[in-house]
Amino acid sequence: EEAERLRKTRLAQIGTGERSEKIRTYNFPQSRVTDHRIGFTTHDLEGVLSGRLQPLLEALRRADQERQLEAMTEA
Repeated sequence: EEAERLRKTRLAQIGTGERSEKIRTYNFPQSRVTDHRIGFTTHDLEGVLSGRLQPLLEALRRADQERQLEAMTEA
């Protein structure tokens, strides 16, 4: 049972590895960056490419915290 839970957790972290499994899209004509894992979109492509990643990192942290809380309530 523990091994199965660990396997599911690991699979959720790495995904399937399929090419169709997008992580992020950089749309230059619309100056947009979208992280498909968490549904985050910003129209500051230049900022992201220049290293201004704070909004993206905060969204990733929030999504991870929500995922962890959900996992705790399921356990």
